[in-house]
Amino acid sequence: MRAERESRSPRGTRPSPAARASDEDLSLLFGTSTALFASMAGPAHVLEAANPAFFTAIGGERRERTGVPLGDLMPELKGQGFLALLDQVYRTGERHVGRDTRVVLGVGRQAREAFVDFTYEARRDSGGNVIGVRMIGVETTQAKHARRLAAEQRALLEQIARQAPLPEVLEGMCRVIEELSPDVIVSVLLADEDGRRLHHGAAPSLPVFYNEAIDGIATGEGAGSCGTAAHRRRKVIVTDIATDPLWDDFRDLAVRAGLAACWSTPILARDGRVLGTFAMYHRTPRAPQDTDLALARLFVDTAGLAIERHHAEQARRAADAREKAARDDLSFLLNVSTALAGPLDEGQTLQRVADLAVPVLAPLAVVDVLEAGRVHRVAAATTGHARELLASHGALRETGDDAVARVLATGLTEVARRTPVGPGLWRELGVTGYVCVPLMDRERPFGVLSLFATDDASLDGHRIALAEEVARRAASAARNARQYAQRAALARDLQTGLLLPDLPDVPGAQLAALYRPAGQGLDIGGDFYDVFPRGDGSWSFVLGDVCGRGARAATTTALVRHTARAVAPLLDDPVSVVKAVDRALNDRNSQQNNGFVTLVYGHLTQADDGLAVELVRAGHTPPLLLDACHTVTPVEAPGGLLGIGIPPTLDAVRLTLRTTESLVLYTDGITECRAADTEQYGEERLAGALASVPVRPTATDVVRSLTEDIRAFMGGHTVDDDQAALVVTAEGPSPGSR
Repeated sequence: MRAERESRSPRGTRPSPAARASDEDLSLLFGTSTALFASMAGPAHVLEAANPAFFTAIGGERRERTGVPLGDLMPELKGQGFLALLDQVYRTGERHVGRDTRVVLGVGRQAREAFVDFTYEARRDSGGNVIGVRMIGVETTQAKHARRLAAEQRALLEQIARQAPLPEVLEGMCRVIEELSPDVIVSVLLADEDGRRLHHGAAPSLPVFYNEAIDGIATGEGAGSCGTAAHRRRKVIVTDIATDPLWDDFRDLAVRAGLAACWSTPILARDGRVLGTFAMYHRTPRAPQDTDLALARLFVDTAGLAIERHHAEQARRAADAREKAARDDLSFLLNVSTALAGPLDEGQTLQRVADLAVPVLAPLAVVDVLEAGRVHRVAAATTGHARELLASHGALRETGDDAVARVLATGLTEVARRTPVGPGLWRELGVTGYVCVPLMDRERPFGVLSLFATDDASLDGHRIALAEEVARRAASAARNARQYAQRAALARDLQTGLLLPDLPDVPGAQLAALYRPAGQGLDIGGDFYDVFPRGDGSWSFVLGDVCGRGARAATTTALVRHTARAVAPLLDDPVSVVKAVDRALNDRNSQQNNGFVTLVYGHLTQADDGLAVELVRAGHTPPLLLDACHTVTPVEAPGGLLGIGIPPTLDAVRLTLRTTESLVLYTDGITECRAADTEQYGEERLAGALASVPVRPTATDVVRSLTEDIRAFMGGHTVDDDQAALVVTAEGPSPGSR
């Protein structure tokens, strides 16, 4: 390149010595700079001088010429408006500045997209006349691509952070790289657990047949670029697939896919395990540039992070599945125990066993017992129409392969993964295998639980172990049913005394309740509520908390509820009713229960302007009033604990619930609950949850809002104390009421 070459303009003028000196100085200044410099003369914009950076940017040696109009050297500029800008600067003498301007340099296959910051300024002679245009600029393509790369990298990391599916992350990564480098085809293969095989991860631009062919390839020397890279645990660069021996076994496949070069980088975990490979293919033989290698390093790290996150999530899900399976087993066994603990006689107990076994353990189940030296079928259960067939047919007893008799004789479980031998309705029942488990009483079998598999189910070791545990609990329950029927009936009565009744329909009011027992809800708790009529058109409501848990708490709860129900129709005001409850608690035998009780008790009466409420608070958390403006106000009513031997001081509070206003009663299990060592839920958050209900809320809306807020606060943690709430919302008077 000769920066000093001059040419005459079409007008026949020559630049003045001063102008030539200025351009020569600029040529020297920009000669080794990365900035772009070009000097053009005359209205035809003849290129007189330019620095190497300019020629490199527009196409290199094939365009390194001066003395020709810029429009002839770079015809692509005309359609993009750059020659018109040059004409404008030449005509007006006013400078033009472009920022981050897009320009396509070159034509056809040689064309490339670039971005530049540039200035067009007029060249003047000593007399101030415009004789040409000078261009000074900086190509910003790399910076713009770097910004885009950073943005795409950030987007991928955000996908990984929000646990987007791994195929989605990997395919997005491949497309990003292919957009940044249009001549590259990207593929990600994933290693199996032992790193011996590679499976398809993402390759959106490779042919489907190619992806299918290499899915599951073994790693090792000579297994293409990817298999070899995973084996060597380092980068493998194949510049020409047609001649490289690593591709001997895959060359024909690569030719069909139109692939000529492949650079593969292993994706390694932080502990050194091979997670997969990251490959960049080309359709022509070529070696990677530094930018290619940098791009590969960057996205290999990203892919490794995504894959490790995916593996961690899979491990977590597997652990969750195992934990869920364990919980399901425990829940099933607890349900079995709970179901068998009811007031059943022996026959009902064994039928319940068969019912519980279907379909969790098997699709078909029967129970046979030994009575007076003979075997009798006492229970049968199935998921389909076969129940009558199974109950009426001695399925195993009437065959030569009498498994029931053997189990009764030995007390050992018998398993057969085949159709029973001998005559029977096996085809009609679809039986393909069976397990017979003994029911033991003091180490002697008195019956057999038989489970039958069909084509749709199998008797694996896990189900057999569960069946043996069910049989053990069933045997114990059957024995207890025979020996302790009266005690079982007592337990039923205690449980029934604690069960919460369905909320009744109260004229002019909507009722809704929340009840969450602590733990798994299998223990008897102390929180309770009740709503019942008083016989004069008004209604009683009560919500309370009994000190302690278990059977004693159940008896105390029953005493409180039944006492309140008994005396409420006889006494006029809530204070008298609560004092009667206190006397009943204090009159108990000292060995029955020494625990105290807190409660809120009141009366509801429909009125023309809403619901008239009169209530008493005895040592309990204050009720809350939610008015029509969504303001939450505590209802202050002093009163002491019940059942402690000291007569409580009680004051009744009267208020009126207008239409859509609600009275909220709750136990301290709500305000004192904690989640993961955080602060208590508290009264302030409770008030906020109530205030967030919809406009004109129903009682159900209030309970739903409170329930959702508690669940969000707990974050999946179980509660340590029972939680109960009762909501009374005024509907307004019904038509014709007074």
